[in-house]
Amino acid sequence: MNLKSQRRLAASIMNLGESRIWIDPEQLDRVEGAITKDEIRRLIHEGVIRAKPKRGVSRGRRRVEVEKGRGPGSKEGSKSLEKRIWIQRIRAIRMRLRELKTRRMITREVYRRLMPMAKGGMFKSKTHLNEYLQSHGLIRRR
Repeated sequence: MNLKSQRRLAASIMNLGESRIWIDPEQLDRVEGAITKDEIRRLIHEGVIRAKPKRGVSRGRRRVEVEKGRGPGSKEGSKSLEKRIWIQRIRAIRMRLRELKTRRMITREVYRRLMPMAKGGMFKSKTHLNEYLQSHGLIRRR
C-alpha cells in the first residue's frame, strides 16, 4: 500500500510535515481510497488521520551540565593551550639552530641573526626553518 500522496495531502491540509502524519493502521484501505482533499479532510475529521505530537529537544543533559557547573560561564582560560604549543615549537627550533651551529653547518653570525627571528615567531616549524636556510643559502656543507 502506497499512501504517499494521501500523506502529502494530509500534511498540506494540516500544515505539518509529512513525518508528523499518523494514519490508523486498521483503516488503511479507506485512506488508500481517498484521493481528493475533501476525502482526506473527512478522514481527518473522523480521526482516521491525525497529527503526531511535535518532538521537542530534551533539556535533561543540559540540566545535568548546569547542576554540575560545566556551563560556559564556569570555563576559565583559553580553549587551546596556545602558550604550551608555542613553547614546544620554539624549543624545537632553538634546539635545531644549536645543533646546526655545533655541527658547523651555519656560522656563528648566522646563528646570532636567526635566534631573534625565531623568538619573533618568524618560523612556523623546524621544517620551515630548514626551508628558509636552504632558500637563503645560509646552510653550508662541511
